[in-house]
Amino acid sequence: MQIALEDVQVEGRRAPMLETTSLTVSSGECVLLAGEPGHGHTALALVATGRLAPFTGTVTLVDDDGATTTSTAALRRVTAVVDVPGISEPDDELTVGDVVAEELSLAGQRSLPGDATRWLDVHDLLDRRKDRVDELHGAVRTALLSSLASEREEVRFVVLTLPDRHRGEPSGWWSVAESLASLGYGVVVQCTRSSARDLGADLPPARGDDALRAAPIEALRTRPPVAVPLAPPGSPPEEAPAGPSEEAPGSPPASPPEEAPAGPRGDDDRGPADSGDPADSRDPADSRDRTDPTGPPGPTPDEETDR
Repeated sequence: MQIALEDVQVEGRRAPMLETTSLTVSSGECVLLAGEPGHGHTALALVATGRLAPFTGTVTLVDDDGATTTSTAALRRVTAVVDVPGISEPDDELTVGDVVAEELSLAGQRSLPGDATRWLDVHDLLDRRKDRVDELHGAVRTALLSSLASEREEVRFVVLTLPDRHRGEPSGWWSVAESLASLGYGVVVQCTRSSARDLGADLPPARGDDALRAAPIEALRTRPPVAVPLAPPGSPPEEAPAGPSEEAPGSPPASPPEEAPAGPRGDDDRGPADSGDPADSRDPADSRDRTDPTGPPGPTPDEETDR
């Protein structure tokens, strides 16, 4: 799936909100756009996702089967705008738990306090439940809000706007963005030029009036290795194909295989099955105890069975 912007421009009352620009982003790609605040970040995020009509140019959604549409409704259905200033950013005074409950409700899921608590527990954020959302630094905030956006069944593209306006190193929120791309989402990240340079982008200095009004420009484009195939719309998470994968920050951690707890086995080095049971020559533990009572403990019965 792909979103293609061609010669898109957005006019404002007195000056352009977004100068003419073109851009493509496909599923599994992570694209970094660099520009200073006031260069059209908000307008670009809204136009690319069908939430604002361009004054000139076209925005096209290309489906997996090659079918194309310019329907803004179709674009809105498969996209999410995350933390756009004045548009989709959460109120600063809300707690993390409040934000989770609200976003789960918008995603059409149960949003009772217990549901929000369980979601935070799965995403290793339970200890931040009562924190104000404006206390989260850039990487944690971006991971939280992008994970909540991906709860919406049909979302395939995510736009992250100026995560560097919050605290933290650019590498933190860029890692979150690439993790989303590795799960199959198309991701657009908008940031300042200085943050893009911190991530290794080679950008010329912005000089002159034209440069100061220019639309955000592409600074980096990556396609991270696929972690887990994205489930079809409407599929519950447990139906996704199983297998080893890299976990995205903010995504549910993979459950490790259950193992018998290690450590001391109790009196006489006997397992539960030996309690109150007379010595048996066929039992490896009893045989070991009889032949070498002072020697170092040998393998447990479970380990003998594994061999």
